[in-house]
Order: sequence, then structure tokens, then C-alpha cells
Amino acid sequence: MRARAAAGFTFVELMVVTTIILILASAAVPLAKVSFQRQREIELRRDLREMREAIDRYKDAADKGQIGATEIKAGSEGYPPSLQVLVDGVPAANSAADIKLKFLRRIPIDPMTHSTDWGLRSYQDPPDATSWGGQNVFDVYTKSEGTALDGTKYRDW
Repeated sequence: MRARAAAGFTFVELMVVTTIILILASAAVPLAKVSFQRQREIELRRDLREMREAIDRYKDAADKGQIGATEIKAGSEGYPPSLQVLVDGVPAANSAADIKLKFLRRIPIDPMTHSTDWGLRSYQDPPDATSWGGQNVFDVYTKSEGTALDGTKYRDW
């Protein structure tokens, strides 16, 4: 009798290949999670930098007298009263036309909380304050309680 030709893979070969694929997949999942978290952290840093630069530009414009005097409130130290003011703009000083100075296109969405509700600090608040005094916006931070890949708290950034 003639020997039958092998027509496919044996069960053992299929089990070995499946096991190898599972091992490779189990190594890739944690890497994907870390990569996703790192991307969100990069986005958070970028958004915080963008808002802080807008606050600084507002402060510089107020100090240089480029913002209408009626817009600067007493005791605000020249900082904006809210983040929305940076988006809406303020009238320019000594401008006959209705020129508005805008410092921010939009309030970014916090990548950690998926909201535009950022933590705010006023110039008068203590550095470790957890609630906003409401006088002005001196600094922003995320309200996320999470921990970054480097071990620091997001809200301390």
C-alpha cells in the first residue's frame, strides 16, 4: 500500500503556533497601553503650556497698557478674570475701531478628564490651594487624580 501524503498541519503544530501568537499578543497589549497613556500625557502638557502662554500674553498686554482700562479689575494684578476671557477677547486700549485682543482660540479639552473644566489658581491663592479664589486666573491644572508614567501626579504639572 501506498503511504498517505500529509494534507495539512498536525494538531500539535497548530497548538505551538497558537501559543506563540498568544505570547506575542500578551506582550503587545501592555506596550499599547503605555503608548496610549504617554500620548495623553503629551497632549496634557501641550494644552497646559498653551493656556499658560495665553495667560502670560494677557498679563504682558495688561502691563503694557494694551488692554482697555475698564477691562482690568482692581486687585487682579493684570491677570485675566477667567479662561473664557482669553477666548472671547478684550477691547484694545486706544482703539477707535472695535478691535479685540484674543489670546486663545478655544479652551482645550483636558485629555485626562475629557472636559473643559480645568482647575484654576488665582494670584492671591496659596500655591497648594485646591479651590479657586475667583479673583483672577494665574495658573491652570488638570483636575485628574491620576499618576503619570514618571510617578508624579497630573495635577502637580
